[in-house]
Parts: sequence; structure tokens; C-alpha cells
Amino acid sequence: MNKKMLGIIDATAYKEKIEDLTAHRSLAAIPIAGRYRLIDFVLSNMVNSQIHSVAIFPKYQYRSLMDHLGSGKQWDLNRKKDGLFFFPSPHLHNEYDEFGSFRQFSDHIDFFLRSTQEYALITNCYTVCNIDYEEVLNRHLQNRCDITEVKKDGKSLQMYIMSTKLLIDLIENKERIKANTLAEVVSENPDNLLICDYEFSGYVAVIDSISSYYKHSMEILKPTIWNEIFLKHRPILTKAKDEPPTKYGKHAMVKNSLIGNGCTIEGVVENSIIFRGVHIGRGTVIKNSVIMQHSQIGMDCTLENMIADKDVQVLDRTTVKGSALLPQVLRKRTIQGAMMKS
Repeated sequence: MNKKMLGIIDATAYKEKIEDLTAHRSLAAIPIAGRYRLIDFVLSNMVNSQIHSVAIFPKYQYRSLMDHLGSGKQWDLNRKKDGLFFFPSPHLHNEYDEFGSFRQFSDHIDFFLRSTQEYALITNCYTVCNIDYEEVLNRHLQNRCDITEVKKDGKSLQMYIMSTKLLIDLIENKERIKANTLAEVVSENPDNLLICDYEFSGYVAVIDSISSYYKHSMEILKPTIWNEIFLKHRPILTKAKDEPPTKYGKHAMVKNSLIGNGCTIEGVVENSIIFRGVHIGRGTVIKNSVIMQHSQIGMDCTLENMIADKDVQVLDRTTVKGSALLPQVLRKRTIQGAMMKS
């Protein structure tokens, strides 16, 4: 039996509650955990599940996403046969905004018709977990399901497995079944399909708002959570960057934090995530915060409960404080000065 799967990542999502981090990038390209992007988790789960043909359907601000993924080499998807495919939405209709839009898929129906994989896996682009989709497929086959929906604590994770033939049928007959999305098919089941649930027991982080991004970023600092996501036998892959080790100054102090390569740390960092190439000046104290790539934090600053996007500059003697429920966000390339204390 051909048990190969076709991977389909719906990256069209736009979430207003995380707009501060998506002004210059798609949701799928948001940096997380010190060196990854959200897309890395979805894509790595697919590759670790022996999926060698992956189609990504982006819509908004997808230049940085394409730059990050490139040819798919880091995920062993730069192949002569199958590999990584991009299918940007040719229109900006609102009906493309719904997850699993049949209108979106129908614009690229030739890709599905040419695929040789018997089964299809459709997922969103912003769920962080480490899941074995081969196990989900095996359960799908054992129960002879038409569609299997992955859930966590009874809530849908927007992950579906079905035969590629059924997916094509749903796309081509969306008018007949009066369903515009996969979610509508699962909830209304117009064709009386056998729809099964697969309850995932591992750690899951759905990143769709600033509060969820911050909450789960802080959770990743816990060893128990880290060990549920980053497994040696199922690695999370990402774009490789050649940067030197981080340099720690004489008075630097780091506690319970993730520090990326190429940083210069001269201050105090506690319970925080510091991405690659960040400079933290002398006398500065950073707590419970996320500082993204190449940001420059001056001397004698105090940063707590905040998120600094890429290339942010915080001038000397500046204080930026948010709260655990409402973290302060500095957008990409923001300059925060001493006269703008918050």
C-alpha cells in the first residue's frame, strides 16, 4: 500500500492580535525560541514523518518566508522529484483568509492532480509542537476514516489527514457540497463522511496573538517544555547561519535564558530569549523578555516583560516595562530613547 503523504501548509492566515509582529512578515515567518520561525515546526514535523513533497500556500507579506525557506535545502526538500513548492494566492479575496479554503486550492488544482502521494496532510502554519504524522496516518487507516482531525484537549489543531483523491473531490465539488473550507466539511459533513479524531498528548502552542506568543515563549524556557518540543530523534530544523559564539563581558550574568550565537552580553539577562547578533550594554538588566535578531540594547537600561522585534535600538538609560498579561512590544527597527520611557 502506498502510504506516502503530501504535505500542505496553509500560510494565508492573518491574525489582528499579533499585528505588531506581522507588519513586515507573514505569520509563518515570526521568529521564536531564539533561532527558529513558526514555519520550522510545521515543516520539520512533516519531514520527520517522511513527507518529501510539501506545498506552501502564502498570501500576505511572504517575502521573508520565502527567503527563510529558500530551496528547502535545510529540510532536505531541494529535490529533483517532489520537494518544496510555493503557491501564492493569485487574488486577495476575503474567502482566501479562511483556513483550508477550497477556492485557494482550486486555483492550483493541477498540483494536486499531478501528485503521486495517496494521502494528504493539511495544516496551518502557526502551531508549535513535535508530532509524528505517520502515527496519525496509521490510526487513520486502522479506523478506515475518511478524514482524521488532530485535536488537543478536544480542540481542533487545524491538522487533517485524508486521501488525496477525497481532497481533490472536495475542491472540485465545493459548490455541490456547499462547503468553502475544510473546517466546514468537518463540522457540517455534507457527504456523510467518516470523520475521526486523533487526540495529541504532547505540548502544543498555538501562536495567534501577542499574549500567546509571549506566554509560550516564556514556557519554552522551562526544561520540561523544551524537552517535549526539541527531540533528538525528531529535530526541529531551521535555516543555518554561520555566526561566531556569543561573547560575555566581565560583569555579564545570565540566568535561565536562551542566548543565540553572535551576541555580545555585558549586562544581566534573566528568564529571557535573546536571538542572534544582539548587543546588550553594561549595566543593563533584561528580565522576562524576548529580544530578536541584531537588536542593540544600550547601557544602564531596564527591560521587563517586553518583546523587541528585529533591529530594534534601545538607547542608553531607557526603561521599557510591560506586564506578563500585556507585554510591551517594540516593532521592527524601532528606536526607543531615554525621552520615551514607558
